[in-house]
Amino acid sequence: MDEMRLNKYLSDTGVCSRRQADKLIEAGRVSINGLKAELGQKVTEGAKVCVDGKPVKKSARPVLIAVNKPVGVVTTTAKEEAANIVTYVGYPERIYPIGRLDKDSEGLILMTNQGDLAEKIAHARGRHEKEYLVTVDHAVTKEFIEAMAAGVRLNEKTVTRRCQVSKVSRNRFRIVLTQGLNRQIRRMCETFGYKVVELRRVRILNITLGDLQLGEYREIVGEEYDALLDALGMKE
Repeated sequence: MDEMRLNKYLSDTGVCSRRQADKLIEAGRVSINGLKAELGQKVTEGAKVCVDGKPVKKSARPVLIAVNKPVGVVTTTAKEEAANIVTYVGYPERIYPIGRLDKDSEGLILMTNQGDLAEKIAHARGRHEKEYLVTVDHAVTKEFIEAMAAGVRLNEKTVTRRCQVSKVSRNRFRIVLTQGLNRQIRRMCETFGYKVVELRRVRILNITLGDLQLGEYREIVGEEYDALLDALGMKE
């Protein structure tokens, strides 16, 4: 490493995503060689970078895990949040969540220490598929399914992208999104007078929950990992 932007350095060392790194820097929680860091600053080889006074060290190996997040766990690295997912998972190396999954929702969340991989998966322009099983408070109709799939106006400026929606049972449907607006599925349902009772994410790209039990995690390795890199255009 000759020079690297500080937010990328923090991301690559598994501290947090680049966006979260900028927030840490703005909050004055990051220092370089004992001096308070600034946004846009670069890190040189051998520099001592600290977050909250603790030295940052690069992980010895790349990590990607799939977590089956329970309701109540918050997808943040903020230690002031008692229910943060980092503490909940208790992984032995420093990792952080890719994207978000509402506190009131459960299911698949990916965690990593690889900044470039996290950016590729999380970036909206990638239009990566995320699949959910949703239970609502009354019967799912054909009209509801068609309206959800066609794109839903959430406010004056926002209409959701067309998506795949199919009925699973009387009160349950499956939906595949290629965007991640805040509380998107709940807001889409509310537009048509439905309230979400249970929301579970079951897939991100080629990574699925499978038989992973609630509250558990597994390493993404081998063919599954290679297929993910291939789908993201990151395979060498």
